[in-house]
Amino acid sequence: MSDPIIRVDALMPPEIARKAEEIGYRKVHLDNLSVFALAVLAGAFVSLGGIFSTTTAAGMSSVPYGIVRLLAGVVFSLGLILVVVGGAELFTGNTLIVMAWASGKIKLRDLLRNWTLVYVGNFVGSILTAILMFAGGQHTFGHGAVGITALTLANTKVNYPFVQALALGILCNGLVCLAVWLTMGARTTSDKIVAIIFPIAAFVAAGFEHSVANMYFIPYAILIKQFDPAFVAGVPNLPDLNNLTLSGMVNNLIPVTIGNIIGGGVLVAAAYWFIYLRPKPSTPET
Repeated sequence: MSDPIIRVDALMPPEIARKAEEIGYRKVHLDNLSVFALAVLAGAFVSLGGIFSTTTAAGMSSVPYGIVRLLAGVVFSLGLILVVVGGAELFTGNTLIVMAWASGKIKLRDLLRNWTLVYVGNFVGSILTAILMFAGGQHTFGHGAVGITALTLANTKVNYPFVQALALGILCNGLVCLAVWLTMGARTTSDKIVAIIFPIAAFVAAGFEHSVANMYFIPYAILIKQFDPAFVAGVPNLPDLNNLTLSGMVNNLIPVTIGNIIGGGVLVAAAYWFIYLRPKPSTPET
């Protein structure tokens, strides 16, 4: 009897599709408390990536824009690395559960329940991290460079028109879900990390919009504005911060979240389901 063949290479796309379908099924059948706790972790993990990114970009005004955004994107990858390797439930990545729903493995209410639990959990984790960061006074580091970067970044986000935020959200989660898709084909931890870095760096460098990241970036800047007015007053040439409010955050999160659902659920999940998992007509025997 011949020895069994042991595969050490990455999974091929059809195998990734079947794996994504199975993972989606398992995710919606995890108990609600565990899902919520894992979602809180994911919100915190993505926030840590945001902290790393903001700190890296701070005070680099003399560096070309593209280089700053590239560096910010590479270090922001920490967030998804922690989610995928450490284990957590991230709303944007969970849009891939659409594959299990499209195959009839789960019901629509199961999909929506998972998304709701994870979205709320992500928000809680992000807000708690923002509060902890503000309490730590990290926005004052680098002679205030970190705080200035945080305020400027968040203020840009809350001033996007609806359609622009929607489009940036679609593009963002297309890349995020492609990163998650690639990790499903990986065999080792280092494979997963490498698969994550380039798509995530690309979306950050390009200025695309990620709903869970914005759950950290915008509240953190609002905390600085509301509770450290002396810091804000001491920053020269700050743009108008009138829209940097809770309503401004909501006005950003609504189109970005819709865009993230379209980008991940349609452009990635539905597309790969159609290619690899949709029922095929049987081939007549000759």
